[in-house]
This record gives sequence, C-alpha cells and structure tokens, in this order.
Amino acid sequence: MPTPADRTLLLDAMLGKLATYLRMCGYDTAYALDRGIEEDSKLRELATAEERMLLTRDTGLARQTDGAVLLRSRAIERQLSELIAIGFELELSTPTRCSMCNGRLRGVRKNETTPSSAPSPTEQAVWRCQECDQLFWKGSHWRAVETRLADLEGGRNETYRCD
Repeated sequence: MPTPADRTLLLDAMLGKLATYLRMCGYDTAYALDRGIEEDSKLRELATAEERMLLTRDTGLARQTDGAVLLRSRAIERQLSELIAIGFELELSTPTRCSMCNGRLRGVRKNETTPSSAPSPTEQAVWRCQECDQLFWKGSHWRAVETRLADLEGGRNETYRCD
C-alpha cells in the first residue's frame, strides 16, 4: 500500500490538518487551499496532471475521481485510522517535508545559526524548509504526533476507495 516514497497525494479543502500529519510522515502532500483551489473540476485536473491520489471527504468528488480515497470522519484521529486501515504507512522518521508548505527539508549544518526559539544545531538535529525557510526539530510537537500515530496503529475504520 502507499508509502511516502511511492505515493504523492492531493487533499481537498476539508483535510488541512491531515495534510500536516501526512507531510510529517514524509508524504508529498499537496493541499487544495495552498494551491488556491476549491472547485471539484480543478481538483480532479490537478490530481490527474500531477499523478496524485486524491483524498477527500466529498462523496461526489470521490466518485468522479479515479483512484480517490473517501474519508468518512471529520476527526483527525479517525482520518488517520482510516488511512492505516487501507494500508498507509504512517510513521515519523527523519523529517523530509515541510509541514507548512510541503517543501523539501535540508539539515541545518552545525555551523549555521538558528533563532533563539529553535535549538542549536550543535545540540540537536534541525531541518530548514528550502521553500519557506521554516525550521523543524524533533521537539514536543513531534513527540505528541509520534505518540498519537503509535496509539492509532491498531485502529480500523470503514473506508471506501473509489476506483
């Protein structure tokens, strides 16, 4: 099933929080509102043009889009469980994607300075987004997401794949 290495995703406007989680798990995740797209036809065009699997909560959109995944729940924990149930690998490892903009991350070198709000790269691994310049490290937010994902691993929800 989908792994971060072999699957690119497009999430509709109802799945913004899920986009953050999937990016943290390494998935190349385009989010409709980041692209200024809300119209169903434009979402289908983008999914086709960029060969992205569409994830949506919109039943009609899912039925009209080859390979779309329809998520039933509004709650992030249940959405994650739905994806695990259909075989998505949802684990945190080395950060590779910006959770804000989906840009690629690069490691901050030990001789680079970081703002006081971020750890020093001499003390902890830090990554910088090559697109938006945001800094990331494995802090309390990372640990909270990691714990949430671990707690969900056994979860199973009813999910529908629309082919």
